[in-house]
Amino acid sequence: MPDHEKIIGWQAPPLKFGIGATREIGYELTRAGIRSVLLVTDPTLAALGLPTQVAKSVEQEGISVSVYDRSAVEPTDQSCEEAARELARLEVDGYIALGGGSSIDTAKTLNLLLSHPGRGVRDYFNAPVGAGAPIPGPLKPLVAVPTTAGSGSECTAMVALGVTDLRVKTGISDIRLRPSLAVVDPANTFTLPPAVTASSGYDVLTHACESYTARPYDRRPAYSSPADRPLYVGANPISDIWAEQALRLVGRYLTRAVLNPYDVEARTAMSQAACFAGMGFGNAGTHIPHACAYPIAGLVRDYRPEGYPAGHAMVPHGSAVIATAAAAFEFTYPTFPERHLRAAELLGANLNGVSTAGGADVLPATLMSIVKDTAGPAGLAHFGYSRKDLPALVDGALKQQRLLVCCPRNVTPEDLKRILTDSMTG
Repeated sequence: MPDHEKIIGWQAPPLKFGIGATREIGYELTRAGIRSVLLVTDPTLAALGLPTQVAKSVEQEGISVSVYDRSAVEPTDQSCEEAARELARLEVDGYIALGGGSSIDTAKTLNLLLSHPGRGVRDYFNAPVGAGAPIPGPLKPLVAVPTTAGSGSECTAMVALGVTDLRVKTGISDIRLRPSLAVVDPANTFTLPPAVTASSGYDVLTHACESYTARPYDRRPAYSSPADRPLYVGANPISDIWAEQALRLVGRYLTRAVLNPYDVEARTAMSQAACFAGMGFGNAGTHIPHACAYPIAGLVRDYRPEGYPAGHAMVPHGSAVIATAAAAFEFTYPTFPERHLRAAELLGANLNGVSTAGGADVLPATLMSIVKDTAGPAGLAHFGYSRKDLPALVDGALKQQRLLVCCPRNVTPEDLKRILTDSMTG
């Protein structure tokens, strides 16, 4: 038998969680010796006034605040590089990322580009899309303050960006991208429209399912040195705990949060779920649904999602990942039947009379039921895709090798084609 990996790498940022935690950002920055920050947010939040409130609260602690409020929904290499050029002369001690995953990833990328000028985003993109260059040195402290319950970016050491010329999304993974502090305040999610709440929740759901079913850390070849061990180490006992808790919370509270935005218990639970799932997948990794989601988002032509302010065609990330999840988990079921069934049970499925031999459709059916109850997308056709798009979608998914290696089964182009085909109409 070949030598297999025996070491788990796991990390997460310090966390402040609870309604009202936003008011303590200034205290935490002062405690860290930070006297000036760039607050990165988006136009929608700026119009609602939350960034102004946060800035005033921080300024009361004697900290200077500059605001960049044009973070793009579903950011790209181009949008981040344009922002970095605009802010090139700004000197600050640290960053506040206020918003969904798009704003948090934009802030992480700006921290990288402004801390180490001279390189473009493409240099850091994971291979084969980019050069996979390591970040050359420390970044400045970054406080991540999510206003959606979805991406988990407040807990992870990676970003996901669109690649403009390739019309695909990919990531940058480096421990230095991990926020210095995550401040998770469920009250910041109360203004989310139902469709955005649902899509964000789908991201939590697939994060937890993918990390829970990823190729285990100890079924991978041993790495030749610690430097070769990736951030995504595979399913492991530590990440499993967070994934299970996230699944339990999503099963109980996602539909409630979508149907009633002022259900404080449901909003709080979904903020917990997003954070917990981030702590899980941020170390274990994701696989097929996320690999497919990147070209689904990148190749979109005309789709305009409900509830999102973007003035251009886009597929929200959570909607993109859930679109292939049912078919993907049917494909991975034979590797870990018990885990797939346990995930379904945590989401609310009744396993009475279900055997491992006949349970391949239980998790897919559970996922599709949740999507239906929350008025989610009925397959890739919902976004305007058809069978003629399959070659481009498969090619885009194959570029996500850092994710596909996390799949518990080896994935061929034909496998991806079948999964995407089965996902056309849900």
